[in-house]
Order: sequence, then structure tokens, then C-alpha cells
Amino acid sequence: MAFQWRSFAFAMLIALLSSTYGAGAAAPQVPVLWDAKERLPKPDLSALPRLRFLTTTDFPPFNFLDGSGKLSGFHIDLARAICAELGIVEKCQIQALPWAELEGALRKGEGEAIIAGIAATPESRATYAFSRSYLQFPARFIMPKSKALTEPIFAKLRGKRVGVDAGSAHERMLRDYFNTVQIIPFDKPEDLYTDLKAGKLDAAFGDGMRLAFWLGGSDAAGCCRFAGGPYLAPEYLGSGMAIATQADNPALAAALDYALQEISMKGTFAEFYLRYFPVSFF
Repeated sequence: MAFQWRSFAFAMLIALLSSTYGAGAAAPQVPVLWDAKERLPKPDLSALPRLRFLTTTDFPPFNFLDGSGKLSGFHIDLARAICAELGIVEKCQIQALPWAELEGALRKGEGEAIIAGIAATPESRATYAFSRSYLQFPARFIMPKSKALTEPIFAKLRGKRVGVDAGSAHERMLRDYFNTVQIIPFDKPEDLYTDLKAGKLDAAFGDGMRLAFWLGGSDAAGCCRFAGGPYLAPEYLGSGMAIATQADNPALAAALDYALQEISMKGTFAEFYLRYFPVSFF
């Protein structure tokens, strides 16, 4: 009974996503994670002496050093837009550190927020206060363009050979929600892609962002496209990206929520998303 309810809930989620994101549409789709009817209060940060965002340099396209050595990326643009929205541009700083040093730097007051993809989990919430999620990572199917399916996809996949990364959350999700397919686990993603291009697989299933980068790269050679979805399942894939602050500073996390919602509603987030993810994974 529990599995039947989970399957029903998942099916309802797919129906909602299909209508929200326009599954199968040709135009790039931008995720909208904010309720336009909810109005968050604008914070007063006049007493805030500084807002220093801590990040890394080795997580493209989110944070990286460009050809001139300048810190760039989705997170960098987003942090600057947050400061502009909060009216504190003159107080805003961004500092890049090695990943292992981020938590210690925040704890010692060397920064006020971490924007580097720390996952909001029950364990991490003991250390940090988090903004709401600003970007989630759906699971997706990719298929050869000539054979790509559209929603409703479950019945159409019956008996299809579907490749997936062995031992991954996506394999568990595939087994639970699409248990009529022939699941082919792969130890190496490159082997999965090779078999998909060679026609040995009908589809591949995995992280939408990683699949999007492959689809847009030279290795794919335009062979394939997304099919069905996107599929959001936090119990398998987590709740997405959020900005971390010190656990005793939920007021700052709430201020970040206000800025993130405004950025989304004004279209700024969409501009950043399409700039750094030209093949949309939604």
C-alpha cells in the first residue's frame, strides 16, 4: 500500500511538473521554485556591517576562475544580485577558499554566508541556518532524438533498456518508480554514453544537470535529447542548493530568502540560469 501511494504521489508530481515546466517544449525551461503569491517581508539590514559570501574556485559553472583569473560563475552573479536586491552593494564581498576551509571560516566570523552548494540535510542543519532552495536537480531520461518519448512516459518505457550509474540514488529511484524497464547499471558514465550512442540502450537516466552538459558537448554530437520529466524526488535527490549562514543567524537566512524571491520574480534568476545552463535540465 505504501508503494502504491508513493507511486501515485510521484505520478501527480510529474503531472504538475509537466504543466509547470512545459515538458517536451522546444524553448528552454527555467525552474521557478518560488510562489509568486507569497510576499516575504523586506529586511532592514542597515545595521549589518558586512555581508561576505564564501565560495570556492573549483565548481564550474557555479564558481570558477575565468581566463583572466577573475572569480566568475553562477554563484558569483547570484551573490552580487542578492546584495543589489538588499541594497547593500557597498557592504558586499565575495571570497574564495578551499572547500575544506569554508565551515571553519564561517564559524570564525570570516564570512557571513556560504554559497557553494552545501546540502541542507538534517545533519548540516545542526551547523548552519539555510535559505530556501534556489536550485534543484531533477532526474531526467535522455534518449536518441528520433525515439525520444514524451509524458506520460511510464507505459511507453516498459521493457526498454535503460542505463544508469551503478549504486547511485538515480538507480534506486529508477528501480522504485520505473520498475518495468530493463535496468543496466554502469560503473563509468562514459561507458553508458557510448552504449547509448551505439544503440545498445534505449535511454539513460540520471542527474539532469550532468546529462545537460553532456547533451551540449561535443561527445554527444547531437545524438540525443531529454525525454519526459523533469522528476523531483527529494527523498532520493535531496532538496537542492541553498545558502548557508551560521546556525544562530536565521534572520540573515530570511533576508536571503527575500532577495532570492525578488531575483526570481524579476527574471534575474532566469537570466543567470540560461547564461550558465544553455541546455536546460528542466
